[in-house]
Amino acid sequence: FVAFVVLNFLGLRRDAVCPRHLAEAFEADLNEKRFQEAFDLAKNDESMLGQMLAAGMQHLQQGYDKSLEAMGQVGEDENMKLEHRLSFLSLVGSIAPMVGLLGTVDGMVQSFMVIAASDTQPKPSKLAEGISMALITTLVGLVLAIPAIIAFNMLKNRLSRLVMETGQLASSLMSRFETMGKKP
Repeated sequence: FVAFVVLNFLGLRRDAVCPRHLAEAFEADLNEKRFQEAFDLAKNDESMLGQMLAAGMQHLQQGYDKSLEAMGQVGEDENMKLEHRLSFLSLVGSIAPMVGLLGTVDGMVQSFMVIAASDTQPKPSKLAEGISMALITTLVGLVLAIPAIIAFNMLKNRLSRLVMETGQLASSLMSRFETMGKKP
C-alpha cells in the first residue's frame, strides 16, 4: 500500500506530467523558429506534455486537425497508463475489508469450534482467542482500506486536474500552427 501511494504521488507531480520548464523551452524554440529543436526537446521528454507535443509536431505535415487528433490520442494513452497505476490503490481499498472479513469469519469459526468441542462450559480465554483474531483482522482491513480510499480519491482528482492542464497547455503551445494548411 505504501509503495503504491509513493509511486503514484511521485508519478503525479506536476514536473512529471506537465513540466513548466519543458513548456517554456518548447515555446522559446518555436518563437525562434527552431522547429526541429522543439520537436527533439518534446520527443526526448518522458512527461505526458512532452509526448503530446512530440505527437502533435510529428503529424503537422498532415494538417493541424490531424496534429490535434494525434495529441489527443497520446494524451488518452498517457492518461490511461497513469489511471492504471492509480487503480491499484482502489484495489487495496476494496480488497482490504474483504481480507478483514475473512479473518473475522475465521476467528468466529474458531471460537464456535471451541464451544462445539467442549462438553463443559469452555474457558472464556479460549473463546477470546478466536474473537480477538476476528477483531484484529477486521481492524487491520479497515486501517488499510480507509487511507487507501482517501489516497485514491485525492490522487484521482490530482490526475484529472493535471491531465486537463496538460491538454490545455499542449493545445495552447500548438495553436500557432492552426492556420497551417489553410488558404487565406
